[in-house]
Amino acid sequence: MRNAATGAKPHPLSERTIHITAADPVAVLGPNDRNLRAIRGFFPQLNILARGDELRVAGPGELVEVFLERFEQLQRHVVKYNELPEKVLEEIMHSGDGEAHGGEPDGGGVIVHGNFGLRIKARTPNQQRMVEAVAHQDMVFAIGPAGTGKTYTAVALAVRALKERQVRRIVLTRPAVEAGENLGFLPGDLREKLDPYLQPLYDALKDMVQPQKLVEYLEGGVIQIAPLAFMRGRTLDHAFVILDEAQNASLPQLKMFLTRMGRDAKFIITGDATQVDLPDRVRSGLLPAVEHLRGVKGVAVIDLDEKDVIRHELVTRVIAAFKDIEEGKPPASGTTKPTEHKGKKP
Repeated sequence: MRNAATGAKPHPLSERTIHITAADPVAVLGPNDRNLRAIRGFFPQLNILARGDELRVAGPGELVEVFLERFEQLQRHVVKYNELPEKVLEEIMHSGDGEAHGGEPDGGGVIVHGNFGLRIKARTPNQQRMVEAVAHQDMVFAIGPAGTGKTYTAVALAVRALKERQVRRIVLTRPAVEAGENLGFLPGDLREKLDPYLQPLYDALKDMVQPQKLVEYLEGGVIQIAPLAFMRGRTLDHAFVILDEAQNASLPQLKMFLTRMGRDAKFIITGDATQVDLPDRVRSGLLPAVEHLRGVKGVAVIDLDEKDVIRHELVTRVIAAFKDIEEGKPPASGTTKPTEHKGKKP
C-alpha cells in the first residue's frame, strides 16, 4: 500500500514490549523517570511507555529495532556498573554507528575509556580534526565557542597519552583572571584558592581517571593543575600541556607560556575569542598569536563553530543569536515579542 499523496511506501509499524529484569528498573529509567524522558528525546518518532518493569515501544519498525539494541546496551551498563550517568546514556543513544549496530569494533574511534564504561571519542568532524592534529603536530590551537568540547577532548587526549606512556605527566593551566592572578589575597591554601578557576579541568579528569588513581596522580605531580602565572620559568619536558581559556591571556602571557615547551612535549591551547574576561585595558593575545602562528610548521589551528556544540540544542541557538548581536544584525523576522497578560493583578 502506498501513500496517495506522495506515492511513498509507508514504514511498517511495530510494537514491542521489554521486560526490565536483569537490572533495577529505577536505575535504568532514572528517579522519577528522568532517564526515560531523556531517552524519549533521542527517539521522538517512537511512543515509549513505562509501567513498573515493563516498557512498551511502538513506531516505525526499523526505528524500534534500533531502540531495542540501544536500550539493551543501557541495561548491560547498569548491570555491570549499577548506575547510568547522563554522559553514558547520551553516548549510547547517540552512537548510531557504534556498538548498537555492531558495525564498529570495540573501542573503535574511542580516545580513552573513562569511568563507569564511558567511551570518550570525537563527536563532531572538527573534534576529530583535533584528534588527528595532535597525532601529527606538537602544538594545536582549538578555537571556538562554548560547548564545542574543546577542553574535554583535549583532556581526553592528554589522559590517553599518559596511559600509553607517550608522556610522563599532564600539566593543565588556566588564567585565573577573576582573581587578577593575585591568589595570595584569597583565603585558604593554594589548592583551595585554585579550585574555583580550575574546576572544569577536574570535572573532565573525574570522568576519565579512577578516583583513587586521580588522587595519586595529583599528589605525586603526575597530573599538575596550576594557574597560568605559575608557568613562568618552567621548562615542560615529556609533558602533555593544556592551556584552557586562552582568550583570557595577554600576548606577553601567551608568549611566556608557549616558550615553556620542552623536549617530547605536546601543547594544546583552547579558547573562545567571544568570551574575553580581561580588564578593558588588557587585550587578549589569543587571536593575534593564532594569526601569526597559523601555517607555521609544527602548529595546527582547529576552528570550531556552532555546528560542533554538543551541549543542549539551545546553546547552538544562543551562540547564533549573540553572533547576530555582535555583527549588528536585526532580530529575525520570526521573532515575536513576549505576550502581555492584561489580567487582574494578583
